[in-house]
Amino acid sequence: MTVLDEAGPTDSTSATGEPTDARGRVAELHAIRAEALRGPSEKATEAQHAKGKLTARERIELLLDAGSFQEVEQLRRHRASGFGLEAKKPYTDGVITGWGTVEGRTVFVYAHDFRIFGGALGEAHATKIHKIMDMAIAAGAPLVSLNDGAGARIQEGVSALAGYGGIFQRNTKASGVIPQISVMLGPCAGGAAYSPALTDFVFMVRETSQMFITGPDVVKAVTGEEITQNGLGGADVHAETSGVCHFAYDDEETCIAEVRYLLSLLPQNNRENPPRVSCEDPADRRSDVLLDLVPADGNRPYDMAKVIEELVDDGDYLEVHERWARNIICALARLDGQVVGIIANQPQTLAGVLDIEASEKAARFVQMCDAFNIPIVTLLDVPGFLPGVDQEHGGIIRHGAKLLYAYCNATVPRISLILRKAYGGAYIVMDSQSIGADLTFAWPTNEIAVMGAEGAANVIFRRQIADAADPEAMRVRMVKEYKAELMHPYYAAERGLVDDVIDPAETREVLIKSLAMLQTKHADLPSRKHGNPPQ
Repeated sequence: MTVLDEAGPTDSTSATGEPTDARGRVAELHAIRAEALRGPSEKATEAQHAKGKLTARERIELLLDAGSFQEVEQLRRHRASGFGLEAKKPYTDGVITGWGTVEGRTVFVYAHDFRIFGGALGEAHATKIHKIMDMAIAAGAPLVSLNDGAGARIQEGVSALAGYGGIFQRNTKASGVIPQISVMLGPCAGGAAYSPALTDFVFMVRETSQMFITGPDVVKAVTGEEITQNGLGGADVHAETSGVCHFAYDDEETCIAEVRYLLSLLPQNNRENPPRVSCEDPADRRSDVLLDLVPADGNRPYDMAKVIEELVDDGDYLEVHERWARNIICALARLDGQVVGIIANQPQTLAGVLDIEASEKAARFVQMCDAFNIPIVTLLDVPGFLPGVDQEHGGIIRHGAKLLYAYCNATVPRISLILRKAYGGAYIVMDSQSIGADLTFAWPTNEIAVMGAEGAANVIFRRQIADAADPEAMRVRMVKEYKAELMHPYYAAERGLVDDVIDPAETREVLIKSLAMLQTKHADLPSRKHGNPPQ
């Protein structure tokens, strides 16, 4: 590109408009940069806005601290030819890459520019992403991808597909090393959907973002089913049904603001601890409201989210997978300024039982916390695993084993608290002392047993009940006897299975003091290439 002066040659340009000195070259550079920053055309920008979507650069501005973005390979162009590509070589090649800061900490980012080739991935486009991913891994800083692309650039053939392979390989290499966040702001179809699935967190925006392997047209052709793009792979589908999406929002501004919030809770990499902040919420604050919030009757439901609000700093927490597998809660919060991961049964949904989806959800969350040095607090009120043919045939054994494996493998500080019931295998799986919890506490309302008293009495005293003159009266008597002998609140504590039975109002103080003690915890796993977790 050359810069021409309407008045003719200047001291910086020749008669043909070619720069002749440094000033001319700099003017040419600024003109090229301006072209790259503008993008393909005003019409393309208007079309993007008409869909309710921001441009790639507008998204980056929202994500990063003002003025902190440093772009990489802004002037990159593709080298492909054929199908008209040689006549269209826009700067950036449809993806903007670089780094900046979020609350002063370095973050790497790449953003598809849908205005250029529909954000489709070609060889040059992929190479830019590979480079920024390598830089993020080397620098030990989080990577955020702002996805809005039409998949592989068909005109470039298998070169585009190979580009995806390079992204997947780097996603895997970075897993558990740096936080990886995928923000879905447009379509993501075919093999491209596997990159977000390999990352730690997936954000989506309702109506404008979709993820699927095969689109509605293919589904109709193969199965005869008719469905819309949002019905097949929209934000609500993935947030509620498939579990692919961790967070779903109504607009891009809110979505990106929440990405910033999540980054504030995560460390830069697996060699650092999450950032600690000053806290004005007293560490020894009593929570007498908990005495009334949680009913002593184990059959009465309550909202575990309110318990979490009462315990954490200023009642503020970020729930992960809020709308999927609602019978368990996974959340990031702070206790006295220290980031913790909270896993809690939710008695309001399915009585808080563990099932296939809850086990998978909690297992992945435990692994994420362990990878990034986030202590784990587990709140138990679990009646067991969900019974049923569908659960057994669906593999509840291997899925439940995922949660067991994740807890057993975790080396971060682990504290468990039994609020009410903790029955059977579900009690063991939910970070009991026997699988390595560092500290285990219980409220005076706890019931720890192989199963509920009614079921246990029916098994143990079956003959006595059947032979009694009044079987129902005998059954009631035996249930009471079983509870008195094996399910009283201090049974587990007397046998060293619980470290202490505490006043619920003092829970926050107990947790904070315990976390302070465990700050220097060091645990080594056996030397091995890697484990073989249940699938």
